[in-house]
Amino acid sequence: MPFTLAIVGRPNVGKSTLFNRLVGKRLALVDDQPGVTRDLREGEARLGDLRFTVIDTAGLEEADDASLQGRMRRLTERAVDMADICLFVIDARAGVTPADEVFADILRKRAGHVLLAANKAEGTAADAGVYEAYGLGLGEPIRLSAEHGEGLNDLYAHLMPVADAHEARAAEAAPVLDVTVDEDGETAIGHAPTPDRPLQVAVVGRPNAGKSTLINRIVGEERLLTGPEAGITRDAISLRWDWEGLPLRIFDTAGMRKKARVQDKLEKLSVGDGLRAVRFAEVVVVLLDAAIPFEQQDLRIADLAEREGRAVVLAVNKWDVETDRQGKLRDLREAFERLLPQLRGAPMVTVSAKTGRGLDRLRAAILKAHDVWNRRISTARLNRWLAGMIEAHPPPAPGGRRIKLRYMTQVKTRPPGFVVMCSHPDKIQQSYTRYLVNGLRDDFDMPGTPIRLTMRGQGDRNPYKNRKKSTPSRLRKHMRDGPAQK
Repeated sequence: MPFTLAIVGRPNVGKSTLFNRLVGKRLALVDDQPGVTRDLREGEARLGDLRFTVIDTAGLEEADDASLQGRMRRLTERAVDMADICLFVIDARAGVTPADEVFADILRKRAGHVLLAANKAEGTAADAGVYEAYGLGLGEPIRLSAEHGEGLNDLYAHLMPVADAHEARAAEAAPVLDVTVDEDGETAIGHAPTPDRPLQVAVVGRPNAGKSTLINRIVGEERLLTGPEAGITRDAISLRWDWEGLPLRIFDTAGMRKKARVQDKLEKLSVGDGLRAVRFAEVVVVLLDAAIPFEQQDLRIADLAEREGRAVVLAVNKWDVETDRQGKLRDLREAFERLLPQLRGAPMVTVSAKTGRGLDRLRAAILKAHDVWNRRISTARLNRWLAGMIEAHPPPAPGGRRIKLRYMTQVKTRPPGFVVMCSHPDKIQQSYTRYLVNGLRDDFDMPGTPIRLTMRGQGDRNPYKNRKKSTPSRLRKHMRDGPAQK
């Protein structure tokens, strides 16, 4: 089991830049303004032959516990408790500040193993700050430049003995597994392994819909920053969790506002990060606020997920405060069918992220949506079905030209994609395509999932039909020189 490294320090000392450098990707948002990172972001880091989990944390600030900064500090303190090693980062160009001294004292008391890193240490301008770092009493500072990738060899040298000790402890504590061999020669272990590829779920919605609160309730602990303020989440944070036997990788995304209202550079980065999470997800949970459901932005977000080809589940949050629940649910279903016809039949569940009610229904809806999204139908069944659909409602004959639908097959899943081979595909109207798509949903139990149906012509069967005829060389010579003399 790899060790865990938490990167901690004041705001704007380069923690997220170092995090991105270690994971080899631009996962964390980076900007010149302080306080960009608010949640805990985990990633799989590589440094030489070392493999470990790295945690990017919010900047440590002295603030009241009830304030946003205070809640961010509590999350960072939780990361310190979780981690095997804490990498305390200071800004070498700014030198050691009073806040650095306060937090160094906290880490000495709270963390099991602390390494000190002086970041932004490229050039001679940072020498004074590096020397000051010795005064923190955390040992020799590691001179780094996360932006330029300098000093990583020194970091590797400090991490290597710690990694060896962690591996030795893990080997001693590892349980002895009951390994048996069945009659077919297959090896079986006494517990079920975790699948290598968990189900990818993204939770999206408008600001303050309760996305982070819902995910905290699913994982059963305060892993994400929450509060009454709108727009707390900035990064698309992913968490791996086993949800009652369902291996899950769940993405918490920033609230998405109307594009015209997004002027701040950081909010644009946050929304872009959320859109990438939607594209990587398999199931997208669109979280609505029960008090103001189906706002224009909610409709745009749901439509975006459908256009990206993701399986969609609608979850109506804050259901615990509703009084007329039956009437409200009836109105929600009517509005859903009217406003989102492209997702007709998609699961819609009511939940309360605050109390945890309805999470069992949400889990079942996610599993069903994922199953439909992966569904495959045999070609024989499809063509029997197509014949019945044509008999019930033949395709139109524009200009008196009859259109023949000859053959149908499924070419892909995730989402289901079908091709119909036909004559004159350009003449088939969208209304007839919708007729077939709705028939697929109803007859093969595929409610809500995006379905891609393509009409394709069979083309010319003769490969030489349109090829320019060439004259044999002997005939060309005869035409040029005339008949040969005997």
